Amino acid sequence: MMSEKAVIAQKAPYATDVVAGERYRWCACGQSKRQPFCDGSHKGSGIRPVSFTAEKTETVYLCGCKQTKNQPMCDGTHKSL
Repeated sequence: MMSEKAVIAQKAPYATDVVAGERYRWCACGQSKRQPFCDGSHKGSGIRPVSFTAEKTETVYLCGCKQTKNQPMCDGTHKSL
């Protein structure tokens, strides 16, 4: 079994346009080739993607380092890595 530690995809958030009412699956493992979204690469890692529905159409800042305490949103943790 693979490690349950997320891979740092990038040390900055992903500015992402979301649409109100749409569901998204944020990659929590850091291995997806479709960052910041899940492509199924987590299988066997013990880490699951985080699903969320956009409350409004806007630009959100999704965590790129995968260490945020506010999944899936960036909380600035990348600044201390």
